[in-house]
Amino acid sequence: MNSLEELRVLLGQAHDLNAAASLLSWDQETMMPEEGARVRGLQMATVASLAHERFTSPRIEALLAELEAGSPDPETVDGALVRVTRRDYDRATKIPSEFVEERTRAQNEAHHAWVEARRESDFARFAPHLEKMFDLARRYADLVGYDDHPYDALIDDYEPEARVSEIRSVFADLRERTQPLLRAIVAAGDATDYGLLTREFPVDVQRAFALEVAADLGLRPGFSRLDVSAHPFQTNFSRSDVRVTTRFDPHYFPMSLFGTWHETGHGMYERGVAPELERTPLSAGASLGVHESQSRMFENLVGRSRAFWQHYFPRFRELFPDALADVDAEAVYRAVNRVQPSLIRVEADEVTYNFHIMLRFELEVALLEGRLRVSELPEAWNARMAEDLGVTPGNDAEGVLQDIHWSAGLIGYFPTYSLGNLLSVQLLEAAKAQDPAVGAGLTSGQYGPLLEWLRTNVHRYGRRFSPRELTLRATGRPLSADAYVTYLTEKYSDVYGLKLD
Repeated sequence: MNSLEELRVLLGQAHDLNAAASLLSWDQETMMPEEGARVRGLQMATVASLAHERFTSPRIEALLAELEAGSPDPETVDGALVRVTRRDYDRATKIPSEFVEERTRAQNEAHHAWVEARRESDFARFAPHLEKMFDLARRYADLVGYDDHPYDALIDDYEPEARVSEIRSVFADLRERTQPLLRAIVAAGDATDYGLLTREFPVDVQRAFALEVAADLGLRPGFSRLDVSAHPFQTNFSRSDVRVTTRFDPHYFPMSLFGTWHETGHGMYERGVAPELERTPLSAGASLGVHESQSRMFENLVGRSRAFWQHYFPRFRELFPDALADVDAEAVYRAVNRVQPSLIRVEADEVTYNFHIMLRFELEVALLEGRLRVSELPEAWNARMAEDLGVTPGNDAEGVLQDIHWSAGLIGYFPTYSLGNLLSVQLLEAAKAQDPAVGAGLTSGQYGPLLEWLRTNVHRYGRRFSPRELTLRATGRPLSADAYVTYLTEKYSDVYGLKLD
């Protein structure tokens, strides 16, 4: 066995342990009885520690050094494997196994405290755990190291090479260019029959329709399954084992349908990673921003398009004849694209969604810096919601407790959602320009050309290229808000009859 083969064996073992940890986490969210929480936290901590120890073994360091001495070609799979493994190894070896265990236990405790706090709308119950999460985040940043800001060390785990200064600049530009659109829409008044979304839509039929469309988007039962969780997510244990979750409300079908298609976008990314990268550090998305571009593309650019509802409405009305007897495809299209400043991020429309992200980013940076105390967070949250969107949460559950991320220690994660929004449009525009069959397929419900373009230009590479490199290779230019702002302006000027300069 040569050095590269041995490295792949050791990396595969570490990958398997991480997959086992992910399976324990998925089960915790979907199947585990409540009383299993305490021991499950210990189990997850043990597996996470073993995975960390296996990945940070001295033998992997020796193999990397030996392979690096041979100057592997960075454009090849082997060269990328050495480069990405070195990056991950250098970061991981700065983190003691004891810290990994402590953080995993704390995350498990925080998660269950968050579930209870959210159920009771009681932030005080969660606050001590949130204090712990931010303390761990500061310690992690110090261990990993950073040049300018501790947030840089955190976001680099989710969006390699991104920096807090860069995110601030992108968000300032995005805010400046989309606030006038939002104000114009609000001033124009409601142009949709939003009430049709809240009629009776039986959950079992919602599930059937969601999966029919997901199958058209590429998701197949042979390598995937759909379950219910408190917060929709996608996880996978290999490219052949993709798990998608959603949640259902019989009086609000967008929750389940768009949630399922969003997570399907994530799942198809993981499914599309080249098999040769399996069980290595390359076998995942390039970043969470790139990942989010796939989910937002399927959810919004496809699922909320006029062409989509013109194509699927006959089937939709067939499944829900009573609820949809007096409406047509255009009415559904306008309803699912209603712009309305609201409280809940995951239910937010395309125009207001990024304001939810910018709020979270700015608050978590303030918490990390110590300019804001955890005890002050609900008040700060409510003030920002009122300032940005003109709405104020009536309780903590629909305010500061609505997201799972901070309970899981995912600090630095939120900006990737907006980066994904920007990239989704830039990628789709590139796909339509490079292959006319993509645009034709979008109008007829034939998504094979789009999926094939994504597999060829994005999915198959996994982590072989950085997000910046991948964006440039796929679209021919760096990430920009230009295409996204144009998309929003054109679409919603049409929906609301606006005449903007």
